[in-house]
Amino acid sequence: MTPLPKLQQIPADIAAVVDYEPFARERMAPQAWAYLVGGAADELTLGDNLAAFGRVRLLNRVLEDLKGGHTRLQLCGLDLDYPILLAPVAFQKLAHPDGELASVLGASAMGAAMVVSTQASISLEAIAQAAQTPLWFQLYIQPDREFTRELVRRAEAAGYRALVVTVDAPVNGMRNREQRAGFTLPEGVEAVNLRGMRNLPPSVAQPGASPLFGSPLLAHAPTWKDLEWLQSLTRLPVLVKGVMSARDAARAVVQGIAGIVVSNHGGRTLDTLPATLDVLPALAQAVAGRVPLVLDGGVRRGTDVLKALALGASAVMIGRPYVHGLATAGASGVAHVLHMLRSELEVAMALTGCPTLAEIDASVIWR
Repeated sequence: MTPLPKLQQIPADIAAVVDYEPFARERMAPQAWAYLVGGAADELTLGDNLAAFGRVRLLNRVLEDLKGGHTRLQLCGLDLDYPILLAPVAFQKLAHPDGELASVLGASAMGAAMVVSTQASISLEAIAQAAQTPLWFQLYIQPDREFTRELVRRAEAAGYRALVVTVDAPVNGMRNREQRAGFTLPEGVEAVNLRGMRNLPPSVAQPGASPLFGSPLLAHAPTWKDLEWLQSLTRLPVLVKGVMSARDAARAVVQGIAGIVVSNHGGRTLDTLPATLDVLPALAQAVAGRVPLVLDGGVRRGTDVLKALALGASAVMIGRPYVHGLATAGASGVAHVLHMLRSELEVAMALTGCPTLAEIDASVIWR
């Protein structure tokens, strides 16, 4: 099936973030769509990220004084207008020919910070040159540690404001949907920031040998010591993305991490992990306000943002939703997704009696 052309105007029947999904599907190749929306194995975690927000109910407040309300916050040195960031999503040229350049244009139009993936299909320098909004750089610690050091130097030189180190994907989960669709990167789409990196030597499977343990991949998987090494390389704030346990969160704080992204990789690594919203309160208790928590996974409504903030997050990231906007209408679609979420958040804040983010707490959650 030939994908439909991108929209030049946003139709009136896109009234919510989820409305973009069918429009995006019609405008992406089937294999690319399988890559974007797929999760690990049976996709139980992928579904639960969404369902968790539906299990939480809000409690409204009435007759509160809402004068002077706003959604401004400070986050790891950034002054942001509202607590919604664009999460790192790889290979955005799969969704739109302009890829990450269109996404950063949409983010800039709406004043939203964007986290750029190591596996972006546009160079980190080109994205930074096009940006008129703060950027963070998402980093995988590569087996080639010297190449990793160079990536950090490039991000610093390009003006990125923080490093977001993904720590929950030393190996990829089995994404059955991708396999069934026969997904491979099409010509012209690659992780351009990784050009020139030395690859691990190929492993030769031996009869009866373990398929993973003892392989070069796990031998070079990053550890807490590698995270400490990375922190020593830069003066940028370093956040860790992929923390789901209170124990790991507490250890990250002790190690001097600037922030934690509560994430199960969008359900793309280990299936049957809990939803990020469900683990958030325990992490908030373990961190006890010492570093900010950013929730990633399942956000589709402004009420979802409010629920995450009420349960201990300082901000949220969105991934698939803005790429659906990107696939549908380029930069305009990305900006529209952000606009809808921000508008819905403000309405939810007003109806729960919270004129500022500081006044959002667990009292807005119905027990």
